[in-house]
Amino acid sequence: MSDLIADVAQGERIAAAHRLFAETAPRRLFFKAALPGSLSMLCSALYDMSDGILVGQLLGESAFAAVGLAMPFVIIAFAFGDLIGVGSSVPIAIALGEGDHERANNIFTCSAVMIELAAVVLGGTLWVLAPLIMAAMGATGDVARMATLFLRVYAFASPLTTILFAADNYLRICGRIKTSMGINVLMSVLGAVVEFSLLYFTDLGVVGAALGYCVALATASIVAMAPFAAGRMLLRFVRLRLSASLVREVVIAGMPAFLGNVAGRVTSILLNASLLELGGERAVSVFGMLMYVSGFVYSLIYGMCDSLQPAVGYNWGAHDYGRMRSLERWCFSAAALVGVALSVVPFLLPGEVTHLFMAQAHGELLAMATEAFQIFSLTYVFRWFALASMSFLTATEKSKAATILSLAQALVCPVVVLVALRPLGLMGLWLNAPVSALVTSLGALGLLMGLRHELHLTA
Repeated sequence: MSDLIADVAQGERIAAAHRLFAETAPRRLFFKAALPGSLSMLCSALYDMSDGILVGQLLGESAFAAVGLAMPFVIIAFAFGDLIGVGSSVPIAIALGEGDHERANNIFTCSAVMIELAAVVLGGTLWVLAPLIMAAMGATGDVARMATLFLRVYAFASPLTTILFAADNYLRICGRIKTSMGINVLMSVLGAVVEFSLLYFTDLGVVGAALGYCVALATASIVAMAPFAAGRMLLRFVRLRLSASLVREVVIAGMPAFLGNVAGRVTSILLNASLLELGGERAVSVFGMLMYVSGFVYSLIYGMCDSLQPAVGYNWGAHDYGRMRSLERWCFSAAALVGVALSVVPFLLPGEVTHLFMAQAHGELLAMATEAFQIFSLTYVFRWFALASMSFLTATEKSKAATILSLAQALVCPVVVLVALRPLGLMGLWLNAPVSALVTSLGALGLLMGLRHELHLTA
């Protein structure tokens, strides 16, 4: 009797997913999926920015620089969760669109195991290598010590935190879009409260900053995965059937997002090294501010595009290309609006944005930050197109094209521009992002035009 009830409940979940992804009007589906997705990412981005504000205001410039040096490596660690989370969500959504629920559940189960194994291995590696990494970056003294401590806290907690970056995708595939948003809100609020408490009431320093975020991430991970463990979701854990072909499929599908994250952090590491050489800790602090604001802007765009991936993949699997095109028109239009609109604030109010992070900023620091924000704001005018294009290519299993675009955006163009503009000194470093964004967006347009027939972009 209990098996019959479970089968009926699962049938209702399958029907609900079909109604959401295949029958809801594209405009309504966009707002139903993309708006909560953007709000969800907005909460995370606001917390990330508040993290920078708390560190800058309560711990000072050296701690802010230390966090800026360590953060790229933290994001690289989390990128493995994205690699498997995004890489599995694409074939899962397509399998559901094709009606193959057994395959979808197996991909989900294997992916969860892969994430935990990767988190343990990578966390242990970062813990051991943290001091050597900071020394190789050129960090010394208190900055090196604080950066090492910050990185080691994240490394230790990674088995409990990394799964969250995939759970968000799985919840959306199951149609639990508001649940996904609620968990991100919980994580952001809890993280801000715990981090502020640890920084304000204790002497933990950067350890408190890292610990606050890790507590929030671990709590959110448990809340997100509990319904899956209880068997109350469309995707269910089944007997593990892991194969080399499945691992390859997941890795290939997730590679664009992964390489974008990792290559972007490698670029940040190279830029940080150049900033230390050309402008010292002050320039690294300014770059950290740019990264926090960029994270806020890109999170909104990524949240919209990423939230639509399950719907796009579902309709791609169901061969409903007209509906897929309608969803993407909404996605690209909204991404353009957000990118252009949010470029205005740092361009017109660079001093005010700087003082959010460091209230006492003045003199050379304020002048440097003002110039950097006004130049860097042009990035948002261009990059939205490349981000939306990469999301679309990933959702339709055009992994090779998405990977090329991801690498060009995150590594190839920035490194080439870094070398080309080096004679300009710090000005060349501030120009790096907008010039790279323009070039990659033009490249994205070329890719979409070249693949327009394969992608069914013409009626």
